[in-house]
Amino acid sequence: MPTTLEKTLAGELQQLIETKQYKRANEIQAPQGPRTVMDGRPVINLSSNNYLALANHPKVIAAGKEALDKFGLGTASVRFICGTMTCHVELERKIAEFIGCEAATTFISCWDANVGLIPTLAPTKEDAIFSDALNHASIIDAIRLSKAQRFIFPHGHLDELEQMLKTAKARNKLVVTDGVFSMEGDIADLPRLKELANKYDAQLVVDESHATGVLGETGRGTAEHFGVLGEGTVQTSTLGKALGGACGGYVAGSKTVCDYLVQKSRPQLFSNALPPTVCYGSMAAIDVLMTEGSRLLEQLRANVAHFREGVRALGLKTIDGITPIVPVIVGETPTAIAMQKALFAEGVFVSGFGYPVVPKGEARLRCQISAGHTKEDLDECLAALKKVAEQFPQSRA
Repeated sequence: MPTTLEKTLAGELQQLIETKQYKRANEIQAPQGPRTVMDGRPVINLSSNNYLALANHPKVIAAGKEALDKFGLGTASVRFICGTMTCHVELERKIAEFIGCEAATTFISCWDANVGLIPTLAPTKEDAIFSDALNHASIIDAIRLSKAQRFIFPHGHLDELEQMLKTAKARNKLVVTDGVFSMEGDIADLPRLKELANKYDAQLVVDESHATGVLGETGRGTAEHFGVLGEGTVQTSTLGKALGGACGGYVAGSKTVCDYLVQKSRPQLFSNALPPTVCYGSMAAIDVLMTEGSRLLEQLRANVAHFREGVRALGLKTIDGITPIVPVIVGETPTAIAMQKALFAEGVFVSGFGYPVVPKGEARLRCQISAGHTKEDLDECLAALKKVAEQFPQSRA
């Protein structure tokens, strides 16, 4: 007999189905790329964080295979118990060199990096955390794990942040922000945030997951984009998006912060280390970015500009910006999910997002552009988007 819990969950799942908000995962049956195979059919992929098309790059794949032969599948334990493999040390040195900071320490994901960092640096009610309202869910959950005072400022409203910093009584202060906001595609005002953090003796923490490999002249992220690279922030980011697309995250910053995390951070102390294949594959992805980055970034930015112009020409509602995240705002959650299905039938895979991921009434198709897309790919996507939008006039409201 089902338990009361199972009955409750089943009822809520049925409600999602009836209100057309139930999400079904498509099965991807080929390597990640601008074109792939899903549910047995070829599609153009507009729903991937593979911004530089490195997830299936020959050099990245070859490096992963080399690591498998050299180190095996994994550590089979946590690092402070079993030791640290050479590949982890090499990767952390390369990340620190890439970012331009003193040190880095890796986690199994950027989610774990955020959860491992924020409550560790601000653990008590004597501390305070200041967070943008549209920060990623991993930051929100990390803050919930801390007993620190919580100050949530409206998205991008830095005057309100300053008032909070001015009046808060706290020992350690953390100001936490996404570099590129994952649902909006807009960029944090990092120079102003750094100014406020310095003025009020706060540590600025920037999640660069959607900025690493995307922003800046050489793909080093938000700080390079604004010309403030290497100036004292703590950065978290991922190896699972632009830098190879497998998994893994890191914290990069001062030696003091990274050493403290190695000693105190629970996800660091009680989770297995990264698979060696990820270490070598990620290092190869950084090397490709350093050698071929100008070409890849030029292509990515040309593709983004072309697609954004096409969306505006269709009269669809979007959010202006320069990043590869191009949200098409369609209104309610059922509309976003229905349009996702209709686009898939046209050979375009894009994800629809609704409440509670985004505010009610602001459901969207989150289109994500890659350096691997051709102009023909993007034009085909825009033609499909035009056709589907005509079937859903409410998406233009």
